[in-house]
Amino acid sequence: MTDFIYLASQSPRRRQLLEQLGCRHEVLLPDADEDVESMERVLPGEAPAIYVRRVTQLKLDAALLRRERRGLVSAPVMCSDTTVAWGRRIYGKPDDAEDALRMLSELAGKTHRVLTAVAMAQGRKRALRLSESRVSFAPVTRARLRAYVATGEPMGKAGAYAVQGRAAAFIERISGSYSGIMGLPLFETAQLLDMFGVRT
Repeated sequence: MTDFIYLASQSPRRRQLLEQLGCRHEVLLPDADEDVESMERVLPGEAPAIYVRRVTQLKLDAALLRRERRGLVSAPVMCSDTTVAWGRRIYGKPDDAEDALRMLSELAGKTHRVLTAVAMAQGRKRALRLSESRVSFAPVTRARLRAYVATGEPMGKAGAYAVQGRAAAFIERISGSYSGIMGLPLFETAQLLDMFGVRT
């Protein structure tokens, strides 16, 4: 049994969700010279589920090297990545306000998928789980979308929205894992914590 894990994520939502499970953790953030953005590039013709698994594994590899380089105490490392997909089209984090508006305009009035992969590793042991949910947006006027983008909330969010924020007003229906849509599916995460003998 182990008392804590390293969470390789800058997301405050993921930290809150881990706390909800009662999991002690230390944040393992990238060094300034690490190119995290390049890991999130979509390969030509890549399917959303393959993409999110691949990116999560790359982030986990980088975090394991980071832990080793810093000479940190051995403990399991957890990493997660979320992507929004409509059909085979992948919606990552918006580049700017106009990009956020484009994404939200394309998703408005449609049902899209939110895929979140969570992976964990310690020593030679490694495991990954994938959560897939569906989110239905009501039709939304461009003026309302512009007002939402102006709040700044879409920046840094896959698909340019936060389910736990103001965008909840656009969502008619959710099928799947609310915590997975937030960025860390608690059911799958709890399975991994059990598998790695983490006390919660």
